[in-house]
Amino acid sequence: MIAVAIDIGGTFTDLVGFDDKAGRFVDAKSLTTPHNLVQGIIDCLRQSGIEASTVDELIHGSTIAINTLIERTGAKTALVVTAGTRDVYIIGRGNRPEAYNLLFHRHRPLVPRHLTREVAERVLASGEIEAPLDRAGVEQVARALAEEGVEAVAICFLHSYVNPTHERAAGDIIRAALPNAYLSLSHEILREYREFERTSTTVVNAYIGRKVGGYVRVLKSELAGIGFAGDLSIMRSNGGVMTPEVAQERPVAMMESGPVGGIIASAKVGEKLGYRNVISFDMGGTTAKASLIRDAEPTMAPGYHVGGYASGHPVMVPMIDVVEIGAGGGSIAWRDDIGALKVGPQSAGADPGPICYRGGGTEPTITDANVVLGRLDPNNFLGGTMQLDADGARRGIEEAIAKPLKMTATQAAQAIIDIAVNKMSLCVREVSVEKGYDPRDFVIFASGGAGPLHVLAIARELHIPTVVVPLFPSHFSALGMLLADERHDFIRTFYSDLASADFGKLIEVHEEMVARAQAGLRHSKDAIQQVHLDLRYTGQEFTLAVPVTMAQLKNGDHRAIRTAFDRLYEQRYAHHSPDEPVEMLNIRLAVIGKRPKLTFPKKRSYRHPSAHSRPVYLGNADKPLSCPIYAREALAAGRRIAGPALIVEHGTTTVLYAGDRCRVAPSGELIIAVGESR
Repeated sequence: MIAVAIDIGGTFTDLVGFDDKAGRFVDAKSLTTPHNLVQGIIDCLRQSGIEASTVDELIHGSTIAINTLIERTGAKTALVVTAGTRDVYIIGRGNRPEAYNLLFHRHRPLVPRHLTREVAERVLASGEIEAPLDRAGVEQVARALAEEGVEAVAICFLHSYVNPTHERAAGDIIRAALPNAYLSLSHEILREYREFERTSTTVVNAYIGRKVGGYVRVLKSELAGIGFAGDLSIMRSNGGVMTPEVAQERPVAMMESGPVGGIIASAKVGEKLGYRNVISFDMGGTTAKASLIRDAEPTMAPGYHVGGYASGHPVMVPMIDVVEIGAGGGSIAWRDDIGALKVGPQSAGADPGPICYRGGGTEPTITDANVVLGRLDPNNFLGGTMQLDADGARRGIEEAIAKPLKMTATQAAQAIIDIAVNKMSLCVREVSVEKGYDPRDFVIFASGGAGPLHVLAIARELHIPTVVVPLFPSHFSALGMLLADERHDFIRTFYSDLASADFGKLIEVHEEMVARAQAGLRHSKDAIQQVHLDLRYTGQEFTLAVPVTMAQLKNGDHRAIRTAFDRLYEQRYAHHSPDEPVEMLNIRLAVIGKRPKLTFPKKRSYRHPSAHSRPVYLGNADKPLSCPIYAREALAAGRRIAGPALIVEHGTTTVLYAGDRCRVAPSGELIIAVGESR
């Protein structure tokens, strides 16, 4: 079996292939082609030397969904709602997350008010129909939207999460009137209460659906054109994969399809090495991302706000909990209005890219700073396939940063790195300290093209004792896609007091979700189910997702479920209230189809040549060190290296400071004991 995973990032497109029969890995990396993402995929395949016709499965993760939303390049979208709820989506929530920000603004709706249309109908929270659907009114709205030339329509009726009859009927009418428009029905995207979040998620799905669906269709067609006849799978935000058909129906599930691959790989590789508590840190060309893994399982979140909590768009679909900031290799260093040095979130991306890439970039970036400090070798970047312009990087930093701030070029470059490290340390704190976990109890995995360059500095900042640089760190997200299973998540609001809940009806809802999951499941053999109930003390606003067994549901064992809730509440908040009543809000189901496991080859032993040295600035921007340089592919299992040193490989460089002690694991990973603070 030959499996290939391709991850499109903001700067590079990465490929990892594995031939199970030969026990051989293949990797490739090429610049992302923003104008035609599929071309970058084909370029990577050709560069790898893998014939498309020999590939049995291709797993793909892409930033197209989130970029379409952030760049606001989606379809002209309309919203159809229950009469009287026209402004729910525009108003949003009444809170003000940034109370002292005089320039604060709420989310900018993707649908203007004149394209938000009301129709008469009413379903109660119980599911009972109080007022029938005005079919003539829906037909009138459909004609008006056709005249407006809308390309996508979202339908979100009040309480349709419990009874979707009216939404289905309205969808049939609008589909007949606008056959070429992309249609999203809220009950097919999110069957959970909270009207604003449900509406926002449905609108986002419709807004990006036309472009993402078209991309998936073109991808299938172009791959078929070069001989690919295997299974195509799309990475989704929950850490699993899905079929192209599911991706076209629910593209909102692709929002973070690229970054989660690295988190899955961190969990799998960490467990293999004996580390069950891991912080996954991925620094690519545009962003840096961090996620927490406990007991070898990535932390899940019910959704997030694309563009930030304060003014972003809520997307409430289950996903791996990841914090992302604008600090990547291509992040631009700049001075604000009062002359203070800033880094990011603006990025040079793949086009024009950092100054040193010779692609027309004129603004200094983190990558340029690493070149000036000698941490990247201009003559040995990407295995020597890309020559960097070190003189151009130095001139760019001198003109934009060093001279205005009266610094030397190396001092300015070190300042850029220090600011970036500080921002990324806060990102790691956000997934650990701010959620009640001590980062000193975790191992941090570094991936991405720029991750190993900076991870030791971050580990020192947070006193994390151990760093792991895995195999293929600059392709790690793609590697994680090879390890991911197929996964489908569903949620249904089921409001009830826990003690008096009708578990018979709850099981009926569960079986409905299972049937829907199996309809889109490719790997149905040996599929497993994970069930959670969202519980809270009566009167609270937020819930905890409590894992339950099918035996507990079938036996109506509310006492055992209550005990599990109290235990989880105690763990999370250091107290619980055993005498307070508990209520149920939602039932969650994850159906996981187990993909065939790959048998990775063991690390071979190598005869290692002696290292050479070159001047590198490591912390002291005024005085370089004569730093040993090691080629990673020449390091045998069991080899030990003491910092300061650089370990160079295709796609990235690992920076070791004085006091750091690195050993090569039997399977090839770099295990680094972090020295004392510099």
